[in-house]
Amino acid sequence: MDFVTPRQRASKNGVVEIYPDFRVARSTDILVQGGSFVAVWDEEKGLWNTDEFRVVELIDKELRDFAKELEGSYQGGTRFQFLGDYASKSWTAYRNWISSMPDTTRPLDRKLTFANTEVRKESYATRRLPYALAEGSHDNWDRLISTLYDEEERRKIEWSIGAIVTGASRTLDKFVVLYGKPGSGKSTLINILMQLFEGYYTAFDAASLAKSNNAFAASAFKTNPIVAFQHDGDLSRIDDNTQLNSIISHEEMQVNEKFKPVYTTRIDSFLYMATNKPVQITDAQSGIIRRLIDISPTGNKIPPMEYRELMDGISRELGAIAYYCAEVFEGLGKTYYKDYRPLQMMYKTDVFYNFVEDSYFEFESAEFVTLKSAYETYKRYCEQASVQYVLPLHRFREELKNYFQHFEDRTRIDGKQYRSVYSGFKKDKFAQANLIESPEQKYTIELKECPSVIDELYKDCPAQYAKDGKPEKRWDDVTTTLKDIDTTKEHYVQIPENMVVIDFDLKDPSGNKSRERNLAEASKWPPTYAETSRSGGGIHLHYVLGEPGLDLAKEFSPGIEIKRFTGKTALRRKYLVSNGMPCRVAPDDLPRKAPKVIREDIVKSEQALRNLIARNLRKEIHPGTKPSVEFIKKILDDAAESGLVYDVTDARNSVIAFAMRSTHHSAYCLKLVQQMKFRNDSEEPVAPVADGDIYFFDIEVFPNLFVIVYKKRGASSKIRLINPTQEQVKTLMGAKLVGFNNRRYDNHIIYAAMLGYTNKELYMVSKRIIEKSPNSFFAEAYNVSYTDIYDFSSKKQSLKKWEIELGLDHKELDLDWDSPVPEELWEEVASYCENDVDATEAVFEHLQDDWTARQMLARISGLSENYSTNSHTCRIIFGKERNPQKDFVYTDLSEMFPGYKFDGFKSTYRGEVTGEGGYVYAEPGIHHNVALLDVASMHPTSLEQLNLFGPYTKRFSDIKKARIYVKHNELDKIGTLFNGELVPLIQDGVDTKALANALKIVINSVYGLTSAKFDNPCKDPRNVDNIVAKRGALFMIDLKHYVQEELGCTVAHIKTDSIKIPDATPEVIQAVIDFGKKYGYDFEHEATYDRMALVNDAVYIARYSFPEDGHWWTATGAQFAHPVVFKSLFSKEEINPEDYAEVRAVQTAIYLDFNEHEPDNHYLHFVGRVGKFVPVKPGCGGGIALRKSANGDIKDAVNGTKGYRWKEASVVLGLDHIYEIDTRYSEDLVEKAREQIEQFGSYKEFVA
Repeated sequence: MDFVTPRQRASKNGVVEIYPDFRVARSTDILVQGGSFVAVWDEEKGLWNTDEFRVVELIDKELRDFAKELEGSYQGGTRFQFLGDYASKSWTAYRNWISSMPDTTRPLDRKLTFANTEVRKESYATRRLPYALAEGSHDNWDRLISTLYDEEERRKIEWSIGAIVTGASRTLDKFVVLYGKPGSGKSTLINILMQLFEGYYTAFDAASLAKSNNAFAASAFKTNPIVAFQHDGDLSRIDDNTQLNSIISHEEMQVNEKFKPVYTTRIDSFLYMATNKPVQITDAQSGIIRRLIDISPTGNKIPPMEYRELMDGISRELGAIAYYCAEVFEGLGKTYYKDYRPLQMMYKTDVFYNFVEDSYFEFESAEFVTLKSAYETYKRYCEQASVQYVLPLHRFREELKNYFQHFEDRTRIDGKQYRSVYSGFKKDKFAQANLIESPEQKYTIELKECPSVIDELYKDCPAQYAKDGKPEKRWDDVTTTLKDIDTTKEHYVQIPENMVVIDFDLKDPSGNKSRERNLAEASKWPPTYAETSRSGGGIHLHYVLGEPGLDLAKEFSPGIEIKRFTGKTALRRKYLVSNGMPCRVAPDDLPRKAPKVIREDIVKSEQALRNLIARNLRKEIHPGTKPSVEFIKKILDDAAESGLVYDVTDARNSVIAFAMRSTHHSAYCLKLVQQMKFRNDSEEPVAPVADGDIYFFDIEVFPNLFVIVYKKRGASSKIRLINPTQEQVKTLMGAKLVGFNNRRYDNHIIYAAMLGYTNKELYMVSKRIIEKSPNSFFAEAYNVSYTDIYDFSSKKQSLKKWEIELGLDHKELDLDWDSPVPEELWEEVASYCENDVDATEAVFEHLQDDWTARQMLARISGLSENYSTNSHTCRIIFGKERNPQKDFVYTDLSEMFPGYKFDGFKSTYRGEVTGEGGYVYAEPGIHHNVALLDVASMHPTSLEQLNLFGPYTKRFSDIKKARIYVKHNELDKIGTLFNGELVPLIQDGVDTKALANALKIVINSVYGLTSAKFDNPCKDPRNVDNIVAKRGALFMIDLKHYVQEELGCTVAHIKTDSIKIPDATPEVIQAVIDFGKKYGYDFEHEATYDRMALVNDAVYIARYSFPEDGHWWTATGAQFAHPVVFKSLFSKEEINPEDYAEVRAVQTAIYLDFNEHEPDNHYLHFVGRVGKFVPVKPGCGGGIALRKSANGDIKDAVNGTKGYRWKEASVVLGLDHIYEIDTRYSEDLVEKAREQIEQFGSYKEFVA
């Protein structure tokens, strides 16, 4: 065995000791994991053995054999230091050795090993099945299975068995549920399957896997068995299908075994479950739908005597059954059930699916369906079907999208405006998908003597003969090409960079190249040109890269290399035989090198720069302060001149302090510091990241604790790094990291950790960022991530608010961020971090439209997705011009609007304060027949009218026009705009909706940049009074006077770009439109309210008037928009329990004081800065909602909660404790809203 060597030594009394000496080297005979024994190769049995006592037997036998070889070579006796003799201390030596060995483990028993399977050590098999896989009679199986199951169900059974036999089940994301009445044959089938796969299966509990609170449910799969069974399972209630989906999909996941550390693994098991209850399917996007294959027995019975005979016969047919099922699987193909849907289960458990099926003909025949009409149909269905829980409107809206191809928030059809419109009903969801046979085609490479295809393909490539295994000449001196030399002799050829060679170099047990093994393995790859290596034992496959420039990994798997030849590298070959096929395009799944979002050379070079600065500050290079400061300036100047990208601005304060300590030259030294370049940015955009998996991440920082948690997109398992080393953090450099607000926080902490900062130093970086101190950020750190969700999201709110809005698990920490964390709470912090990673992924998936728009922005701008929206916007408009402001045009608005004044703080015009962001005006009261007129794109139009960007204004205008052309599908006009830069996108067939959204983002971003407080390419330093918004505000004041004084109408409300005019006639509306055109603005008659109650300039309730479609209420401002208020007073919709929930947020923390039964005591429950609560009745155990003050006191009520007791909404609604809700809180809001309207008139008349 290669891990131990028997040795001898002579003792003082002449006795020779025979002892084992354990080798510190790679071993192919023993497997170790985590310092523990896993298995040892047992040559005698031809299998790996997981019994550690077998190690004792094998080593002790080897000691005896060694002693026999030495017989007669020495005088005296022999003493053995056997492992089996504890007193010899060999066992202790073995245990110490194995505990210090690195991991050498390999997955065991990943394939079935039959009695007739040829087993090699590399098979890593520990057992054999008691039967041989061979063709034969399976009459008993046929009789039994065709009685208990019909032909279609039998096909599913045999396909699934065949998938396991062939090994394909490890990559299938399917599981089988045997569903039927007790005694119908489900257990019979599972018993047969257990015989078929004896030793390769485990039992599992499906119900435990579907619970959110069972941490140890996955431990049943700790040995990663090939098959798992449950005789009587129950998935009729699924709290959380994450673990179940991860096992079925064979994703990486965390396994928690009792009394052992949590570890990450990929479970390959194929699951069978027998059940009497249908599997719960809750919605159209449930992962269960596309993974479940349901099988139902016929209910037919077999007489007991015959049943026993058939089962006895089946036990003798196992090898034939397995062989037959493998043929069934290969005949149908791996993808046969890819699109299968368990319709029976869906009908039994998915309420929404049944509703849509009930409305099938209505939806199928309609050209379009509105949300309002569909929801009314849904509520009637729920009432008739006695559905207990009715989806609230916002959830119904999202769920119904799964059944239609298109959804428009607002649209016009035949000249009429509609809201929330669905079209393109998906009829195929209610019929079983066509199951298409795709038999596995077995391909074998056939080598023959024939002309070499690549001799012709590479004929003009530089080539030369080999000499002593090396090229004869320097490549600069080579003038010959491949056509000039004899390719049957050993030579080198520089093949094109778009070619890739897969080199198969597998060996036989003797260590020699095995042509047989290499041919067999190469035949599994897509057919292409193949030839032997120069020795004749290896195989080379030549492919054309479909995507040139890919950075591929160097190894596909052990013994299979991926070779690309760039620069002066060359392929060493000698032509012998080939298959004569042409070179085909390489498969898409060749492994890539990890993409480097952040450039490692910069980290290394910047680290060296930091080390030199630190050494100078310690006076290790020069003894005096003055020469040390001069040297720091010199190395920074040299670094900048060399083009090195670096950012050491965080060291500025330390250098200043050091310079000030100079006794005689402090002024001189400080002047040098002012001239130092502490930062040098790259002008090159970061190249878009290559394709690869997205990883979501989050970090937590405390004075003594640094936690990183990350996970692959779609996977359930997460990786925790608690106080990671510098090297561990650097492993993240190649990943496509996606976080939330990470560009302004997490990236910089991770970058500092990559530079080797200690926990305390990381905490100080975190504190500087949070306190918005200068020099808090690292320039290169922005490139740590792939993108930032907060940055590309069109809705800006905290992650905690997203958790509340999306109904995610909301968790916060009741810890002082500025204090060390006790070690026993480190796992709790990591768990909190994991929760945030899950929330980050959920928000990312929710914001797919925004993410698609960001990707589109990247394609247009040429920057990576990681750049901010502002950066993309400026690049698209100004290109690489770094100072476009020199060509900007500044307009004095007092010339266009005489009398306008700006005193540096406020603006006035016609006796009014205009406001700095837009004009607002209101005449509170009840108004009727109110015309709502909006200026189309007011701020962008103002920018155009002002020609703000000078020569660049046209590019901005082209973006506006392009968006309109894309929205209206007038794509043929795109070529006239934007110098034709968008034409390639259109020709590539991009998603036009995404393109329109991307252009909208650019348009909307520009105004914010022109008025931003920070410097940016869009901001004119002369523009101190925000002339883009101000021009629109001044126009709206002129318009108000025009409507009031010249048209004689009331102006009820003006809000930035819209005006509401009661009792407006068509003539008045046209007059307003014409007035706007004089200023370059286009008005749209957005809607007419038949009534509106205006409380102030920000709060109103109104009813749309659509003569053809009825009337819809709309609320602006929190008072009337509260769901209970809105439904009770206006829409008269049914109130759902969720409508009573209130979201509250504070700057510090919210606590619930559960002291109802002991008023003098306080039982504080920490919630966090954000929480969702429900008021509960007295006696139901609710708490008073309190907030922590700035000084740490917890005694003041959270705003709007006083006088009531509260519970977290997840508790009340999750447990369905609707009876606890104290409706008095919402009723009070309803009454206050009613009173608000009564100030202006009769509520009853208003809503009549």
